[in-house]
Amino acid sequence: MQPKRKKVFVLVILLLVKAGFFLFYGIKDNFEIEIIREEGEEKEVREKEEEIKEDAATEDEKNKNRKEDIRVELDSNIAGVSRYNRQIPGQIIECSYSLEGVPSPKAVSFSPDGLEIWATSLMNKERGLFIFNAKTGKLKENVYLDNGGGVEIVFNRDGSKGYVSQMETGTIFEIDTESKKILRRLRTESIWTKVVVLSNDERLLFASNWSGNDVSVIDLDSGVLLYNIPTVETPRGIYVTEDGNSLYVAGFKNGEIEVIDLNTKKSRIIYRNGGAMRDIVGDEESGYLYISDMANASIYRVNIEKEKVEKFVDTDQNPNTIELTKENKVLIVSNRGINNRESYYLPGPEWGTLQFFNIKNGEILDAVVGGNQPTGLSVYQDSFIYSNFLDGSIVICDIPSYEDLIAGGGGASHFYKDFIEK
Repeated sequence: MQPKRKKVFVLVILLLVKAGFFLFYGIKDNFEIEIIREEGEEKEVREKEEEIKEDAATEDEKNKNRKEDIRVELDSNIAGVSRYNRQIPGQIIECSYSLEGVPSPKAVSFSPDGLEIWATSLMNKERGLFIFNAKTGKLKENVYLDNGGGVEIVFNRDGSKGYVSQMETGTIFEIDTESKKILRRLRTESIWTKVVVLSNDERLLFASNWSGNDVSVIDLDSGVLLYNIPTVETPRGIYVTEDGNSLYVAGFKNGEIEVIDLNTKKSRIIYRNGGAMRDIVGDEESGYLYISDMANASIYRVNIEKEKVEKFVDTDQNPNTIELTKENKVLIVSNRGINNRESYYLPGPEWGTLQFFNIKNGEILDAVVGGNQPTGLSVYQDSFIYSNFLDGSIVICDIPSYEDLIAGGGGASHFYKDFIEK
């Protein structure tokens, strides 16, 4: 093939792939968006689920006898489960299937044994928590959280209990993971509860309160609120060091990183940039924390010992949830994408993305084009899941080995932006 013809041929192929991607996501979802405006609340919506349409069930019936050559055992008879087919040229990350029709999935999390997927449904008065079989995608349980929705999730180490926060009531639900029954309702006595984390010894539960401007500390033996620690405005991401001495707080309103001495309750702001700090993950073995800044499209790295803060990498627009892979060698970033000009409650002009950065040097190893507002993110062994908040979907993917990612030469990162414009 002559060089000129080869160039034209490659261009045509890329345009066809991009068109196919657009058509797939152009399909109308099985639910409608109901706009909720709460004063002081972060970019949130509630979605009202509609009944599964008969044509979706018919399509599943057509596929029920087809063998799926994927890692999971995709059950094509399950309404709302579909095979993922949105790979773009050069992409190293492989995604297997998608769960559709989950109203406003805010947080997603693998259970500690990797057998279940828990997903919170924001501001949902009917079902606050969905639990799926991680291998088949089948819905196992709907957990009703006292006529309210769910926000964030954390499990204890042995996986016997899960803790789900609820913004509307400032409540944290302690749930038995085997029976799926609510064991206790832990009250923060604050406003708009968000992120929940456990101390390393699992005796204390910490919860950030978005509008309360504090962090609640609850004794898990007694279920009693010990105290609320004042913080910077709109605290969101929180991280408790393994020794239990320090609490890091990501301040969303003014882009602050705050450190609180849990022995004296004294605090100090170690960094401020006027941005919007959102999520925190840590690798104490290497001595670093990583924090997403939604306003400045960046990830910051904190040296725990020296309390030194530096920009680690630039990201795509509106980075929110971040996660480290199992060996802490790769940082995964979910990016919501550019906001709709009229309202961030509506889909924007571009699809959101997920980026994969080498912790060693900040180089991008691969990229995935997501849906409307990728938000929740969770890693288990060699798999990860992410939620598309405005699409009401959860996508399940496999993570290649670190060596394969390095050998991939950046994967789809060189041209994935050609596919994000709608």
